Amino acid sequence: MIHVVLYEPEIPPNTGNVMRLCANTGARLSLIHPLGFKLDDKKLRRAGMDYREWADVKEYQNFDEFLATEKPSNVYAFSRFATSNYAQVRYQAGDALVFGPETRGLPAAVLQTLPESNRVLIPMQEGSRSLNLSNSVAVAVYEAWRQMDFNGSQP
Repeated sequence: MIHVVLYEPEIPPNTGNVMRLCANTGARLSLIHPLGFKLDDKKLRRAGMDYREWADVKEYQNFDEFLATEKPSNVYAFSRFATSNYAQVRYQAGDALVFGPETRGLPAAVLQTLPESNRVLIPMQEGSRSLNLSNSVAVAVYEAWRQMDFNGSQP
């Protein structure tokens, strides 16, 4: 199982989309507080549809609590400021894929706790600023799951 970690997410529909993605891929979703919304937000429910009940969602008061509780095998922080390509990582079950808030990305304090090789980016055209959070998570989760031969999927 992959851990998808949303660090202080701000936009309910993005988190709802990620919940749906996690429910369909078997990934666990960890939400790091503070959240920019309540989990019963109407927009979150609409984006997540009825998948909320199928998603494995945990909440943590801070990133250190997540690390201490889940003890991920590896932690990969997704950032436009990274230099390593996400597709060159060899993912394994138990890894955590960490994504920052939509308007500001992961803070330097989080990025600096990881070796440079664990700070990864999703390539974009020159001059592009960012991808939508839920799209970025989908790209990363499906690459990790592909590398694990889509373990647990149906034909």
